Amino acid sequence: MSNLEIDGNSLKIEDIINIVDNSAHVILSDRAKNKMLESRKIIERIIENKDVVYGVNTGFGSLSSVSIDNNSLEDLQANLIRSHACGVGDKMMPEHVLMMMLIRANSIAKGYSGTRIIVVELLLSMINCKIAPVIPRIGSLGASGDLAPLSHLALAMMGEGKCNTLVNGKWIEKDVKEILKEHNLNPIKFQAKEGLSLINGTSQMCTYLSLSIFNMEHLIFAADAATACSLEAIKGSHAPFNSKIHNARPHQGQQISATRILELMVNSDINKSHINCDRVQDAYSFRCSPQVHGPIIEIIREGRRMLEIEINSATDNPLVFANNDTWEVISGGNFHGQNLSMMSDYLAIACHELASISERRVNQVLDPKWSGQKAFLTNQEGLESGLMIVQYVSAALISELKILSNPASIGNIPVSNGKEDHVSMGATGTYRTYISTKYLSQVLSNELICSNEALGRIPENSGKGVEIIKKWLSSIVKPLNADRTMTKECENVSSGLLSGMLSNLFR
Repeated sequence: MSNLEIDGNSLKIEDIINIVDNSAHVILSDRAKNKMLESRKIIERIIENKDVVYGVNTGFGSLSSVSIDNNSLEDLQANLIRSHACGVGDKMMPEHVLMMMLIRANSIAKGYSGTRIIVVELLLSMINCKIAPVIPRIGSLGASGDLAPLSHLALAMMGEGKCNTLVNGKWIEKDVKEILKEHNLNPIKFQAKEGLSLINGTSQMCTYLSLSIFNMEHLIFAADAATACSLEAIKGSHAPFNSKIHNARPHQGQQISATRILELMVNSDINKSHINCDRVQDAYSFRCSPQVHGPIIEIIREGRRMLEIEINSATDNPLVFANNDTWEVISGGNFHGQNLSMMSDYLAIACHELASISERRVNQVLDPKWSGQKAFLTNQEGLESGLMIVQYVSAALISELKILSNPASIGNIPVSNGKEDHVSMGATGTYRTYISTKYLSQVLSNELICSNEALGRIPENSGKGVEIIKKWLSSIVKPLNADRTMTKECENVSSGLLSGMLSNLFR
């Protein structure tokens, strides 16, 4: 069994996504242990000297001016966790909880949190044993950290509440004490600052944004692939994807999209058979697809860059800085998720735009005026409806995506007696974006199904890459020889897009 070493500096998005299926054993690096020991010694020195330091021996939030006696510091941490563990709503998926746990462990392993090694080691042991606390999703404001969700996580580490555990591939909910005992793990009593360090970070936001970016990296390829398939299905022009056009406006994302679409259509017999076609220009949904998809490629790339900094950052407060014999404990705001929130807004808008332009291409594939085929790709017009309602479903999903594309980051609500007077709502935004990616995958799935059906009725071969896509789609979706329910097939293609089955065909 291989090891995934946590050091606070080198965690990747793929490590997070693969934590459930990966057989790697998660361990804490020696470097991280040394850094954590240094910062913990400072916390112990503060307690011994009876210095008053926020987060160590004071109240929290607007109660930060209240000093706490050394004898009550364990109670302070326990009360903090219990009072903050009041989330509501649907429960987070156990897989997502494990991702959140890994991100939190990595942040504390950076060595600025003043937390004992035993705390992170318990967290990693729970991950390795696939023990996921039951956590209501709603409660974080995306500033002061993801307080409520992470408090439910910390509560389980104290031996309170419920957890899910993976048994023979199925998640089973049990009392946390029972599960910990089964794996020879002991609940922990948090000492000074440790509870605060666990809950005062951006880990839930990072989890949902990791999922969103991972999905979008597959879906932006699927959007280019769907464009190529639909363009071939309507026997459209390849000219708008000529590199000369895109080098004249050299945005990198636009160039990538145009190149990718054109390469998928190389050696197209369909295109060769329509060289002398009298159609002058295709609609914007085809002709301008690189200009629409391109900016989204760049947003996704920037999202990955920013997120990989965030998941390897210390995001609690205060932070402990040790330098030989000198030290500082400094209060700041690294828990504020504005960067994550705003990126989630950009990506949610991107989901809407990719879906919107996709549906317009579906409209043309199903319209005899553009496709030259029977309306809605029926076999018997009038008697059958063909793929008519597949387009309706895409339109309905776009309506959902339009609502979801409203920005979350502008929804500030001051809390904690006005001390925490600007919050990011990043937890709301990142989860919303994760859902948006799932809706987008369904719209792109619908386009691919429609274009594949149309291509199956054209005698000439399409481009080399499109032929590969057709083969994959045909393994999931049967030809439409008569009207039938399409739900399962649409959902299966969608799942294939999200899992990378399509994009991996070209790697």
